[in-house]
Amino acid sequence: KTQDGSTMDGSLLGDANGVEPRPGRVKESEKWQKPRFTRKALMNCCLVKWVIAARTTPDKDSSDSDLELSTVRHQPEGLDQLQVQTKFTKKELQSLYRGFKNECPSGLVDEETFKTIYSQFFPQGDATTYAHFLFNAFDMERNGSIRFEDFVIGLSVLLRGSVTEKLNWAFNLYDINKDGYITKEEMLAIMKSIYDMMGRYTYPSVRDDAPSEHVEKFFQKMDRNRDGVVTIEEFIETCQKVQQL
Repeated sequence: KTQDGSTMDGSLLGDANGVEPRPGRVKESEKWQKPRFTRKALMNCCLVKWVIAARTTPDKDSSDSDLELSTVRHQPEGLDQLQVQTKFTKKELQSLYRGFKNECPSGLVDEETFKTIYSQFFPQGDATTYAHFLFNAFDMERNGSIRFEDFVIGLSVLLRGSVTEKLNWAFNLYDINKDGYITKEEMLAIMKSIYDMMGRYTYPSVRDDAPSEHVEKFFQKMDRNRDGVVTIEEFIETCQKVQQL
């Protein structure tokens, strides 16, 4: 958990397993302190490298309303269209695009590149599997690559979307095969990947059945008609009613 009670992956982990995480500790200035993670920082960690690159690139004249599309193979939609689809300003979109282009000159991010960037922020564990699921959530066209449009639309939801929009995005993450339902097997796969990713910051890190217990707690709350799957309606309704989720 983070200091504000949210979960380390910025998603809907909550404290469904009924056990407080063991506080990881790092040595800083000769004092032992809890590592300071925030929901916002963790949710965006796979994208931080692009944003940092953007902010270290000198701004161009504000009258430049184009996205500098001539040097990339994939040309994103126009700035006006992306402003309509997201909650970013024109200046923010230009800055984000510069960072995206610096990291990915082709205008597309493949899964291996995404995993490499994301894994840098979780050296204490193995983020490969979770990054795979997260990549699929961003890959809206299901073609094996993330376009700039996919990137900013997803980022807009995570940072500035309504509660319902964020829950819809989270449901899409858990719904691995995109059939409109979350099964126990799908949720267990996500949970195992999160435990693997957090490594020594998960508790209990050595118990193989911890992710399964977590999933059982989820389904007890979410599967309201006991049919073995969770629908988007059940997911949203339960998460809105149960604040710790």
